[in-house]
Amino acid sequence: MENEILESWKKAGKIAAEAREYGKTLIKPESNFLEVSRKIEEFIVKKGAKPGFPVQLSINGIAAHYTAFPEDNSVFSEGNLVKLDLGAHINGYIGDTALTLEVSTNKNQELIKASKEALDAAIKLAKPGTKVCEIGEAVDNVITKYGFHPIKNLSGHKIDQYILHSNLSIPNYNNKDKTELEEDMIIAIEPFASTGMGLIKEGKASSNYRLYEFKPVRDSITKEILLFIKKEFSTLPFAKRYLVPKFPLAKVNYALSNLEKLGIIYQYPQLPEKEENCLVSQHEHTIYIKDKPIILTKVDD
Repeated sequence: MENEILESWKKAGKIAAEAREYGKTLIKPESNFLEVSRKIEEFIVKKGAKPGFPVQLSINGIAAHYTAFPEDNSVFSEGNLVKLDLGAHINGYIGDTALTLEVSTNKNQELIKASKEALDAAIKLAKPGTKVCEIGEAVDNVITKYGFHPIKNLSGHKIDQYILHSNLSIPNYNNKDKTELEEDMIIAIEPFASTGMGLIKEGKASSNYRLYEFKPVRDSITKEILLFIKKEFSTLPFAKRYLVPKFPLAKVNYALSNLEKLGIIYQYPQLPEKEENCLVSQHEHTIYIKDKPIILTKVDD
């Protein structure tokens, strides 16, 4: 990998890690989801990067993709189990990272440890020649040791420039995929541990989108907003609230609805566990594949 590209990836990873640790300090009872998200994203920009995707704050049984809406009044409550998932990018080179914390309680520390230790075990295997199913097996072994279930239909992923989820999945169980990791790959490993059955379903809308296929549109409002999306975010995910400072909310809603119907953009759904009243934890790092794996989203010791 060229030095300039690697340095961009290292810088993005470092900023993402710092933003993750900063975000931890903001999550407390009565803190507003929207305000916390804004502060983390402003932190990323001030550090010299851009958000790699909208900050996600998924609580309790929602595994992923809760993205604050433009006028979101949601606040954290004592006892919430929060997955803070965020990214930072430099020229499309993305650091993707996540952690789980409890709001003012310590009732679910074993569940938190399960996903964290599963991530640690997986990282040790993140070397050239390792089969992705071997990583999945390591994740599964740790999580089941704690008495929980890995979420089997969520996975880590390869990352390429401006492509957050590239063409390789990193499973959370032994899925028999014998594809081998290659030197200089960038991957995100993200174990999810669940008190439920270990499967997610598609839930409510998230207001988290990505450009799927750029093609011309006739409607002037839709066209204007589409061109803005393409210019500002390229193929990276973006939130509806990112558009509101530039365009009236009514126009944003109208354009996004049109673009979804035309198949030009895709909206990620929220991803709750299939089993009701369960809890999910997540931890994630971005890894540079070498004989000695490099954790790009690790805070300097």
